[in-house]
Amino acid sequence: MLLLHNKQISMLLKNKVSIVTGAARGIGAAIALKLAEQGSNIAFTYVSDISAEKANALEQQLTALGIKAKAYKSNAGDFAQCETFVNDVLKEFGAIDVCVNNAGISKDNLLLRLTEQQWDEVMDINLKSIFNMTKQVIRPMMKAKAGSIINMSSIIGVRGNAGQSSYAASKAGIIGFTKSVALELGSRNIRCNAIAPGFVETDMTHYLKEGAAADEFLKKIPLGRFGKAEEIADTTLFLASDLSSYVTGQVLSVCGGLNI
Repeated sequence: MLLLHNKQISMLLKNKVSIVTGAARGIGAAIALKLAEQGSNIAFTYVSDISAEKANALEQQLTALGIKAKAYKSNAGDFAQCETFVNDVLKEFGAIDVCVNNAGISKDNLLLRLTEQQWDEVMDINLKSIFNMTKQVIRPMMKAKAGSIINMSSIIGVRGNAGQSSYAASKAGIIGFTKSVALELGSRNIRCNAIAPGFVETDMTHYLKEGAAADEFLKKIPLGRFGKAEEIADTTLFLASDLSSYVTGQVLSVCGGLNI
């Protein structure tokens, strides 16, 4: 019976088309791989020439899984680039079933020292990008009367953190946006949810693992460890698939209990 059950839930996204922004590394790459393992074709973005090599390697890794995959150089914080990107995906793949808005940056600084430029950069990449991409993908989703939009927020957007006012504000904004879009598009069978990761081991959070700072962070986490990118990818798969067909407008905290 267990074998039959596992067979039934395999390939949860067969022949679907998923977009993942900011997927050249870290959580984005883990998400792209997880969705591809479940049968989804993948269109993903990277933003800089520095990331091109990693993006090309990921494209090959995804293709080796037997699905169609393509990397696009596109800045999610730029409305025109998002419009071009989504149009190119529709031409290449024919549909968009899942959109994972994962692109994000952090410019940590105390408010007293935070510059206007730093604030604007964080807002453009973390928050405006969600508007840019969602605005573009909802048209084909509305036509298909189906779709799942998954926005990457953060536990910092839920509880705040000293020295991260811009990051916290952008991630909190994502939550409000997500709930509003879920209300607008639910009647069209389009679901919109957010994930709020806690402290996850990636290139962006390498400093958390060093010395006394790591010990202090770990004390605050009931599970006593940092998360893994694959664990965020697992939650993304749940929200992308029909396993969550009656879930919309929600924020799933994947934080080891940090938000209890």
